[in-house]
Amino acid sequence: METVDKTLVAPCGMICWTCLAYLRDKNRCNGCGSPDVNKWKSCARCSIRNCSLLANTASKFCYDCEKFPCRRLKDLDKRYRTRYNTSFLENLVSIKNNGLEVFVQQEYVKRRCPVCDGTICIHRGFCLDCRKKQNST
Repeated sequence: METVDKTLVAPCGMICWTCLAYLRDKNRCNGCGSPDVNKWKSCARCSIRNCSLLANTASKFCYDCEKFPCRRLKDLDKRYRTRYNTSFLENLVSIKNNGLEVFVQQEYVKRRCPVCDGTICIHRGFCLDCRKKQNST
């Protein structure tokens, strides 16, 4: 990944290019920072993405919020840690401490399929192109 597209990292720390909605072929989402066209309704109405406190932050990431980590973010993080072995809180701390560029480069390497160079879907745990499962980390 040569340049960082901030629209592909959600304010909560979700890596949009690994999301099933982004990876699907039909009615593909273009990332949390993009317009609501083709977004799943739940994504377009996301209470974190649409948070009024988030709108007042310099970075537009939750780590900059005075209430970080809020209950909504903690609940989302718990669900993703349990179901998908991914922590948004850890992602946000990494972005804050290391910068978005470094975080994206690390995730890009981590989420690449070793067989076909596709993307490992966060929601499925495998590459949608060749069905290779992600190695445990």
